[in-house]
Amino acid sequence: MTTLDAFIDALPKVELHVHLVGSASVETVLELAGRHPDRGVPTGERELRAFYTFTDFPHFARVYSKVNSLVREPEDVHTLVTGLARDLAAQNGRYAELQVTPYAHWLMGLPMRAVTEALDLAADRSFEEYGVRMAYIFDIPGEYGEEAAAITLKHAFEEPPKALTGFGLAGIEQSRPPYRQVFRDAFAAARAAGLHSVPHGGEMTGPETIWEVIEGLHAERVGHGISCLGDERLVAHLRETRLPLDVCPTSNVRTGQVAAIAEHPLPRMLEEGLFVTINSDDPPMFATTLTEEYRVAARVAGLDEAGLARLAANAVSASFLAEADKRALEAEIDALIPSPA
Repeated sequence: MTTLDAFIDALPKVELHVHLVGSASVETVLELAGRHPDRGVPTGERELRAFYTFTDFPHFARVYSKVNSLVREPEDVHTLVTGLARDLAAQNGRYAELQVTPYAHWLMGLPMRAVTEALDLAADRSFEEYGVRMAYIFDIPGEYGEEAAAITLKHAFEEPPKALTGFGLAGIEQSRPPYRQVFRDAFAAARAAGLHSVPHGGEMTGPETIWEVIEGLHAERVGHGISCLGDERLVAHLRETRLPLDVCPTSNVRTGQVAAIAEHPLPRMLEEGLFVTINSDDPPMFATTLTEEYRVAARVAGLDEAGLARLAANAVSASFLAEADKRALEAEIDALIPSPA
């Protein structure tokens, strides 16, 4: 192991962009697939890994939907959350803002109250057993439009988990325009209720989608944002406002948004002075981890310990942790940076 590898392992980490179903380990998915063999998800490890080879984002979305259909009981929700906590703890992960899609669970017939109870119990256990704090972001799958927005808001307002902190918008970005006002209204209601705005934008479409989540949804962070470099005015705005962009390098390659990791825009985003955080998105589906994403960032952008520490500190700063918790984590990160010779 190199010195840089050891430094990455030791970094206290915050995960700001990871999805509940997409966080399921291969072992967990195989267990659920064995229980529900009629859902079209492979029950063998080799076949499942092949199943996780995506041709484009719509293909990824179809696979994700099939895996989501395995989540049939509240206990499955609990297992997913605590499984992520276990995996993050092994990487020195301290905190995660986990994206949950209530509409997907509603489609599976799971009662909102039961899902919330499972999320609450799992958040408690994640901290007690693994030392990982969990917060939740409820996101709308954009391609399902008005009904998905209504169900997501209903769950957030009527049966919110204790750790609910944000409101998001994910799914296939190309499907959003017909529902633009629906999403604007939903986010206005969520913000009025005290939830943070954290939509995806600019993952599979151009800068116009990022402008929409900034101006129409009042985003406090943008999921992905990798197409921003196509608009100089947008780059200038992002640099000036220091609006955080949650970048997931391996995800962008595996879903076909970037042709190869060497072509990822992360280095230029950093050169432009943009406020970037590093995240894993759906780690087992993409054969990665949060720690591996820091290694990828180091390789692609040529980052040293100080550069990696800056990314880790960015994630802390961009999180919705209490200020005292932020300061404590930032102090831990600072203490790891080697002193100049």
